[in-house]
Amino acid sequence: MKNIIPEIYVINCKEALEFYKEAFGGEIKNVQTGAGKPMFKDFEDKIIHSELHINDYCTLYFVDMFEEIPKGKDIHIVLEFDSEEEITKAYYALSKGGNVKFELQKTFWGALHAVVTDCHGNTWGLNYTVQ
Repeated sequence: MKNIIPEIYVINCKEALEFYKEAFGGEIKNVQTGAGKPMFKDFEDKIIHSELHINDYCTLYFVDMFEEIPKGKDIHIVLEFDSEEEITKAYYALSKGGNVKFELQKTFWGALHAVVTDCHGNTWGLNYTVQ
């Protein structure tokens, strides 16, 4: 595994990005909205992914909430994997007794990606950037 990255769901992601940049420093990168992406129909103006690179070792992801998320469930952990084999193994292990929210599949951002809530109620974003 390469990295463990918190993915934080907020109301008004653009405002939150500026707030956390002021609080922690760093640089805002890779801000993507739902515009032009069929799977985000009706959410074109929402930020579907953004990154605050605080330093070489610390990155935070931020996403606009599309629906009400209970407090305590608004932070997910994203795991960046080293290989297709590694992500596939983790995907099937976490899926047992859990709930798949986004099937493991190739994405428009050039990665294999999945989102799974495990049997303990923890949500994991699984990502392997295809070389």
